[in-house]
Amino acid sequence: MVDLRAIRQELNQELKDILAYWQKYGPDPIAGYYGQVNYQNVPKTDAAKGIVLNSRIMWTFAAAARHMQHDEYLPYAERAYNYIEKYFRDKEHGGVYWAVDYKGEPLQTFKQQYGQAFAIYGLSEYYRATKHQSALDFAKDIYGRMIKHAYDPKRGGFYESMTRDWSGMADDYVISKKDNHESKTMNTHLHILEAFTNLYRAWPDKGLNQHIHGLIGNFEKYIVDPKTYRMNLFMDDDWKVRKTAISYGHDIEASWLLVESAEALHDEALIKRIKALSVKMARAAATGLEADGGMNYEYDPKENHVNRERSWWVMAEAMVGFMNAYQLTKEQQFLDKSLKNWEFIKTYMLDKKNGEWYSGIDENHKILGNTKISMWKCPYHNGRACIEMVDRLG
Repeated sequence: MVDLRAIRQELNQELKDILAYWQKYGPDPIAGYYGQVNYQNVPKTDAAKGIVLNSRIMWTFAAAARHMQHDEYLPYAERAYNYIEKYFRDKEHGGVYWAVDYKGEPLQTFKQQYGQAFAIYGLSEYYRATKHQSALDFAKDIYGRMIKHAYDPKRGGFYESMTRDWSGMADDYVISKKDNHESKTMNTHLHILEAFTNLYRAWPDKGLNQHIHGLIGNFEKYIVDPKTYRMNLFMDDDWKVRKTAISYGHDIEASWLLVESAEALHDEALIKRIKALSVKMARAAATGLEADGGMNYEYDPKENHVNRERSWWVMAEAMVGFMNAYQLTKEQQFLDKSLKNWEFIKTYMLDKKNGEWYSGIDENHKILGNTKISMWKCPYHNGRACIEMVDRLG
């Protein structure tokens, strides 16, 4: 018999450990947070700083303060908020830059919707934790510009990347390739949905409600394949699929985020439909699991190649996604998968000497990479997974 209370305590402690790591090694004494820190916890002091990392830090500490009712975490959320407001906010054209240099000077000024979304996600969580109206106003301003300039009113969804002044499509694409006309991506739409849902919790606006409905509809109609229940990754303006690789981590992450968004709208018919879809997506994603409890990164059917890296974020999302599937179905196999993910994380992903999680492990459990903090390596996937698991096991 598995002691779920003991596992819940482990995850609660892991959340505290993750936060303690970022409290100690994340802050740049000059301003904000370091852009890069290696496995030995040595910062690269001249590394560029990204909006995604800083927004995710803001979200994590704000969410932890709310979840754990510990005000000690709020100054760390505020530190990220102040840095974003001062250095990332485009005072002339609105929205946020993708990256600034280590001094805070604008480096990549295009308006990638993935970055705008994470700013909204972090700002709305910071508002929920602090009730600072300026943070909510900032989030609403970004949302308004996304709707005005990046939304496709004819075919639905959002264009991937806009110029700094929002006047047209940017030449810089981060998630996809402009040359391939991959103007709409699963990844960006997933995180816009996540961000809009969090904003809606803080600001239950009627128009925002309709846009969340529309985004969920995009997933049902275009992004989730109705035959395989895996997601299409890259699409053009008309939602025509450009690439067919399978991203196991995104499939399992979306399976629970879609339910969360539907539930926020309190639309019973939609909730019922999305819960059924969610379980099918979790079943499909489970084919990416290996016997050791690790989840593979990606499968390319064209090359018949499996990327067997077990990435830190994939493992975090798998733990939550399979727990969500268990709660929806009460099937023991899903609970077993979730708990086995946690066992894998404890055994192989945690850096027991220097803290936090390694960024990746290969199929033979060899440690990959050398960054604990980077543009993408952040406290949000694993911190959020711990918060979700503690809540769900409660």
